[in-house]
Amino acid sequence: MINSIGVRLAAALVAVGLVVGACSSGGSSGGQVNLGRLHVVDISQPAHGPNGEPPTSADDVTLSAPDIEKVKQGHYTAAFLWAGSGDWYNAVSAGALDRFKQLGIDVVAQTSAEFDAAKQANDVETAMAKNPDIILTLPVDPVSGARAFRPAVDAGTVIVFADNGINGYKAGQEYESIVTSSHYEMGEAAAELMNKALGGHGQIGIIYHDADFYVTNQRDDSFYTSIKQKYTGIQVVAANGFATESGTGDIASTMLTQHPDLDGIYVAWDVAAEPVMDALRAAGNTHTKVVTFDLGATNDVDMAQGGNFYGTVADLPYQIGSTMATIAGRALLGEQNPPYVTVGLVEVTRDNLVQGWHESLHRAPPDEVLQALGQG
Repeated sequence: MINSIGVRLAAALVAVGLVVGACSSGGSSGGQVNLGRLHVVDISQPAHGPNGEPPTSADDVTLSAPDIEKVKQGHYTAAFLWAGSGDWYNAVSAGALDRFKQLGIDVVAQTSAEFDAAKQANDVETAMAKNPDIILTLPVDPVSGARAFRPAVDAGTVIVFADNGINGYKAGQEYESIVTSSHYEMGEAAAELMNKALGGHGQIGIIYHDADFYVTNQRDDSFYTSIKQKYTGIQVVAANGFATESGTGDIASTMLTQHPDLDGIYVAWDVAAEPVMDALRAAGNTHTKVVTFDLGATNDVDMAQGGNFYGTVADLPYQIGSTMATIAGRALLGEQNPPYVTVGLVEVTRDNLVQGWHESLHRAPPDEVLQALGQG
């Protein structure tokens, strides 16, 4: 199973002690649906960063051939200090390593905090003993990270973030840029997949991330907005929030009890969708379609078999890593970087499942997925 955004958030969920949202749901008879934290957003404009930064496409962040030669002459070093491990992080690292090879930059440390903020603080101290010029990282905790990364900031190390920043840190000062996905576009793409799965008509439930985290909040809100504004043949009849991935199965079971003819369920990310799939199987339900984000072997086997799991929207972690490395190179040359940079996405269904894995993660799907497709 790949490391989804849900796993990347695991430590943060525990740290803030979140409580599952108890949102009631109304049905097609006209009852009002309690949407919890979901709300309509302006998807006519791209989503901005956590500090209101306008997005810049990763395609616009470049280094010229002469600049690449200048970076090579510096004989710089870098460290990767990730929050976790897995295929997503491996793809980010691969993209960064390939780009750093072109720039003549050696990677002197690679660590995974395994979603432990204290361990990440120790990782920073250990890496700084090697005096890296660059740190690429995804912070475990935006709050405690302010102190954890202070030694690197004070040393003048170039810091580039993936996905999320650190509270109180400002682009161009403590760090260079945040590189992440275009979250509104991902939510819109998920809504498009749901519309295709249902043939333009039906009733759905939304299982959203009940936490204050801008990445998932933007995706959830964009999905809801897109359904409401673009796909008027689809009716949202239930909406419930979750704090822990394991709780989504019970939410799905309740939705199915209240709405036995439910046509589709949206879930905030892949790993959180696994208990939902378990609930559908336990109920003997072969009708309700599921749409989410990220790639994962467990759900993708069901997709390959033509089951309930219809499709997913994946970001491009390899491109995230390559772009982070390019930003670091630009910073070493004293060039100003955009504060918030976004990469593309890929909509994945059974028809392009293998291609989707290659495009997103730069690797083939796991053997069990290929076997389910009849290609193993």
